[in-house]
Amino acid sequence: MQHKTQNLLILITRKALPLFAVLIVLLLATDVLACPTCKDGLAENDPASAAQAAGYFYSILFMMAMPFLILGTLGSAAYLSIRKAKLQRAESSTTNGAVLAGSHSST
Repeated sequence: MQHKTQNLLILITRKALPLFAVLIVLLLATDVLACPTCKDGLAENDPASAAQAAGYFYSILFMMAMPFLILGTLGSAAYLSIRKAKLQRAESSTTNGAVLAGSHSST
């Protein structure tokens, strides 16, 4: 009975904890309204808001760089994986060839 209770507790924790985290994020999230030209108007009107305007600038750069970063990472991982598989295949065929050549020479 204790094993079933422990499994149930693990199942509830695995399902409920992420759901609870999403619920907290949704409840604490606030609306942020901005457009790309808002940073220019904000910086011109209020010098104290220059840091906020810089934040808009960096957030735009970040959003523009993400697709390239993700695709570059996945492409590099695929390239390295294929390259590693080819090297392993070449190494194993060389090793197998040497073993086969050695067995023929001894007979």
